[in-house]
Amino acid sequence: MIKEYKTIREIASPLMVVQQVEGVTYDELGELELQNGERRRCKVLEVDGDTAVVQLFESAQGINLAQTKVRFLGHPLQLGVSEDMLGRVFNGMGEPIDGGPDILAEAHRDINGLPMNPASRAYPAEFIQTGVSTIDGLNTLVRGQKLPIFSCSGLPHAALAAQIARQAKVLGAEENFAVVFAAIGITFEEAEYFIQDFRRTGAIDRTVVFSNLANDPAVERIATPRMALTAAEYLAFEKGMHVLVILTDITNYAEALREVSAAKKEVPGRRGYPGYLYTDLATIYERAGRRLGNAGSITMIPILTMPEDDKTHPIPDLTGYITEGQIILSRELHRKGISPPVDVLPSLSRLKDKGIGPGKTREDHSGTMNQLFAAYSRGKDAKELMTILGEAALTDDDKLFARFAEEFEKRYISQGNDTNRTIEETLDLGWELLKILPRAELKRIKPEYIEKYLPAEE
Repeated sequence: MIKEYKTIREIASPLMVVQQVEGVTYDELGELELQNGERRRCKVLEVDGDTAVVQLFESAQGINLAQTKVRFLGHPLQLGVSEDMLGRVFNGMGEPIDGGPDILAEAHRDINGLPMNPASRAYPAEFIQTGVSTIDGLNTLVRGQKLPIFSCSGLPHAALAAQIARQAKVLGAEENFAVVFAAIGITFEEAEYFIQDFRRTGAIDRTVVFSNLANDPAVERIATPRMALTAAEYLAFEKGMHVLVILTDITNYAEALREVSAAKKEVPGRRGYPGYLYTDLATIYERAGRRLGNAGSITMIPILTMPEDDKTHPIPDLTGYITEGQIILSRELHRKGISPPVDVLPSLSRLKDKGIGPGKTREDHSGTMNQLFAAYSRGKDAKELMTILGEAALTDDDKLFARFAEEFEKRYISQGNDTNRTIEETLDLGWELLKILPRAELKRIKPEYIEKYLPAEE
């Protein structure tokens, strides 16, 4: 039986203390009924004897301590899931905001999910084509991987995320592919950009959007990525779909976590973020993956803006520990007009070797990838030397490498936001650029592949 309580002792937004409670448990969902009949939601953060500390999802404005009633619903925050969610836009609490009807739920799922047994995880090994050369060719995304994008404020990470969301596909058989997109604490303009882009390109039909704006409550922000992942788990593991989850911006999520932690008067950790930031982020990121014997998969691309462009900041630092690599965007490349400005040298995909090669991409992929990395690195060094000492100080080979670095940035990295390259086009473009270099310098590619893919000049 659900009891009602009129024993609210104090409110320190977003927290509220309720006394004389019975049988209330951690993370339980509660409902407030104000004196004017308005209803608001909250959840239990802490229970000490008969006193419960609850967290309000909406503002505390207008709450009368004596007349407001609280009832606890006996279950945590849940999301009603159904296949009808595809093509719809929801707010951070899973309520439709696109003017369409409510979802007829096939099931109600706890937004915290159930941990996946490590023994039942399948190793990510299948290539996902994003159509972006710097990712497909050099930092390959594999099905079931979590690969974050580390950006800086003002860089076009939103455009890259929208491009991946509309272009990403699994090669081979026509499989059910869906995108779950969660906007966390972003501006209305940015959220509208994503929704309009998905509608313009028709990608909205296979996309579920959860939109939490900057003016929405911080507490809702904490629920948004979990709502998105609950929808993704349902589509992947119940409906056998291959789901790409894009979360932007994780920095706003961590800020909301810090705000709530400060309200709870917890001892802060690094830079004021709570000490459990690592654990909390892990509860989000580790929901990506594949299950043995299950056709579906969840691949995750979290996007975060690094405060002060500092990759040692707690948010990118801890994210890098949990995830399997990172795509780093460069301000320097952005200034040169290169789009997307992916800085390929510090970027990394730890699982790329598992998703490339014969039968997955092409036999020459591994060798050309290593060669492009090595040649670009040497070319950048040669360009720096040229800046200091002048062109006359460079050897003929160094001049070729410097030219290669220029062409590589112009043609390979810079492809614009509407170009969708197949993996074959990306690999062929790599070979075209490698023609700039002397054959003797192609030391990382097997000779038979050089003969096959780099024919002698007529």
